Amino acid sequence: MKRPIIPYDKKLKKKARELRNNSTLSEVILWKYLKGRQMQGFDFHRQRPVGNYIVDFICSELWLVIELDGYTHGLDTRIRNDERREKRLNEIGLRVIRFWDDEVFEEVENVLRVIEHAVFDQKKKLRY
Repeated sequence: MKRPIIPYDKKLKKKARELRNNSTLSEVILWKYLKGRQMQGFDFHRQRPVGNYIVDFICSELWLVIELDGYTHGLDTRIRNDERREKRLNEIGLRVIRFWDDEVFEEVENVLRVIEHAVFDQKKKLRY
């Protein structure tokens, strides 16, 4: 069974391209492990529009989103916005997992294990 196309706002394509060209260090590090179908043979993309948002990484085949969070001023507001955003992505049918930048810097092996587990769960859920 073919999954439906994930909807997105076409106006976000230019901003997504800019974000891909100006990746954070944590995105660069994680991308090294996700690109080229290295994660169990699944194709991940970075900085892609989804709905009215741009997600850090997405595997459209699995409807799996990976978000990386950094520490910024106004963290409480950011957390509330992230919760709203994640709720909306879940409503579309996407599973979202998130990590702090520090986790990627200091524990990338653990981050990759969590992603591998999420990929396995999504494969099972979608019956790949």
